[in-house]
Amino acid sequence: MEKASDPMKRMTDKTKDAVESAMPIRRAMVLAAGLGKRMRPITDTLPKPLVPVYGKPLIDYALDRLADAGIEEAVINVHYLADQIERHVATRRAPRIIISDERDQLLETAGGILKALPLLAPDRRRQGPFLALNSDSLWIEGAHPNIGRLIDGWDADAMDILLLLAPTATSVGYDGYGDFSMDPVGRLERRVERQMTPFVYAGVAVLKPELFGNVPAGAVSLNLLFDRAIERQRLFGLRLDGRWLHVGTPQAIKEAEECMAASVR
Repeated sequence: MEKASDPMKRMTDKTKDAVESAMPIRRAMVLAAGLGKRMRPITDTLPKPLVPVYGKPLIDYALDRLADAGIEEAVINVHYLADQIERHVATRRAPRIIISDERDQLLETAGGILKALPLLAPDRRRQGPFLALNSDSLWIEGAHPNIGRLIDGWDADAMDILLLLAPTATSVGYDGYGDFSMDPVGRLERRVERQMTPFVYAGVAVLKPELFGNVPAGAVSLNLLFDRAIERQRLFGLRLDGRWLHVGTPQAIKEAEECMAASVR
């Protein structure tokens, strides 16, 4: 009797996997727990997600774009000056906000997502792919909204992770060498030392929850998962439509605001 039921169980498991792969992306993790050291002295008394750029706190750009893309719930992790962030987002209705409290320990990007993973389950039992974005991710949109493009570009069969990438040479406020090169189908490789690569990570990604099954507890960067996905040839990228604004320093705020003002003339 036990053996006779095994094929049916396997079929059920495959059906569940197919359903999970086809799940619409309706939840996101907004990473807002960082210390914002490079933004000092502004962040001595104000958490970086609440730093205003062109009249609007950084985190509101991220949350508004999530709402526009149909994201229903956003989990926000908090650590530094956490009370200010909690008060700021308390009145939002779209997306619905859930707080992941990291006051006791700053867990970095992958560690923060691992702690919040139970909150990202659509029905609190089964988890599908979700968005993860830095609370200071900022760009000027092109013809098509980028979060919607990222969701539409997700292919669970081929990908473990899909990153939003900005061109290195034309990004505002960025003077680094880039992060990734991308082949014609969107598959990514890391930058080789002492070389410039065409694309920099713009701080937005689609992730599979099962990737966190063997992430160690504590402070862990998402770079660990990026590298694992590269090894499996399952890290992909999507070129940003528009212009990325890297607001890592007080001076970069001025550059971003000038660019935003020029874009609406």
